[in-house]
Amino acid sequence: MRSRLAFPLVVLAVMAGATWLVIRPAPRRIAVGNMAPDFSATNLRSGKPVSLYGEYRGQVTLVNVWATWCGPCRQEMPAMDSLYRELGPRGFRIAAVSIDTAPVAVVQKFITDYRITFDVLHDPKGTIDAIYQTTGYPESFLVDRTGHIIRIAQLAAPWNSRENHRIIEELLAATAR
Repeated sequence: MRSRLAFPLVVLAVMAGATWLVIRPAPRRIAVGNMAPDFSATNLRSGKPVSLYGEYRGQVTLVNVWATWCGPCRQEMPAMDSLYRELGPRGFRIAAVSIDTAPVAVVQKFITDYRITFDVLHDPKGTIDAIYQTTGYPESFLVDRTGHIIRIAQLAAPWNSRENHRIIEELLAATAR
């Protein structure tokens, strides 16, 4: 009796699996206009886990994926810090997510050496890479207060440029009403 039931059950399981593969929703593509996906990482100042939705919800936030060994990341950090020092008091946030697999002390030294004042998070497993579908480093995602991606920048970006200031100031003003 068991052998007669085994084959139909296996066939049924295979058919169910094949059906699920066909009808399952495709992963949402990361693109301007789409909602920024949630992620979690460790805040290196507090040592506590934080998430995009938990810590930065409702705020204009630049999510930056980077590493200490990345040359363009090193180039970009002073511009990001300059932008943050100017617009941070008005509500602008930066969540710079290090994907370094090196010890935390290496990332901490980088923060000290570059005098970084914005939030530096650590994701040594690099889970943010899959979630945000990154293609290289640095890669940044400007997120408005509603959680939508407004701009994606690959490689080092001039974050303290007039254009980026204007965009962020508009986002801060438009959502503060």
